[in-house]
Amino acid sequence: MSILTKTETRPQVTKSSKLLPEPAMNGAIPPLENGDRLSRAEFERRYQAHPEIKKAELIEGVVYVASPVRVRRHGAPHSDIIGWLSVYRASTPDVCVTDNSTLQLDLDNEPQPDVAVWVEGGGAFVNGDDYLEGAPELIVEVAGSSASIDLNDKLTAYRRNGVQEYLVLLTHEREVRWFSWRTGEAEEIQADEQGVLHSLVLPGLQLHPASFWQGDLAGVLAVLQRGLATPEHAAFVQRLQA
Repeated sequence: MSILTKTETRPQVTKSSKLLPEPAMNGAIPPLENGDRLSRAEFERRYQAHPEIKKAELIEGVVYVASPVRVRRHGAPHSDIIGWLSVYRASTPDVCVTDNSTLQLDLDNEPQPDVAVWVEGGGAFVNGDDYLEGAPELIVEVAGSSASIDLNDKLTAYRRNGVQEYLVLLTHEREVRWFSWRTGEAEEIQADEQGVLHSLVLPGLQLHPASFWQGDLAGVLAVLQRGLATPEHAAFVQRLQA
């Protein structure tokens, strides 16, 4: 009697197929990568699944994963602007400042701005998940150049969602651009005759760009102290305490 055996066939493995990624396991969360187009819910799901990613943002539905941060182009100016805003906060009750915190703007935008400033009871608040939600009074971004996303899609998203002021520090050009949408119309705040920029939303908050780009933090804070001593700032504090 002859016995027939079933011959097992195996897929041929070519050299090129060895370079392909392994198929995802059932239920595995996909990676989070630059250029992905995601909803905010899916962005959050992937971001939380990859703790090795230190900073990622969703801007107009597109994912941006941050590159390593340089000292002169980002870290140092970021540190100085935090110091400037922390002094303002110390003298102004109910003003909050946060550094690199997630901001839930809308269904297509979840940025992680370098700095966000808001007034308690205003357009932004800390939600039940400990994220900032809504429209802060001021957002600050340190940008490599005027070609960056900070002056393009981010600017559009911030304006549309009711952020009142947007301060961008352009480290390549060594420029400060301060936008205000307080009245609903876009305007760029211009320096006074001493070269000082003044916030239209946060009275007493003023910045001397020349001192800032020289790394003269003492000079930056001296100009700020003059703003904190103005009647406008005193009246603002009174309103906040009322």
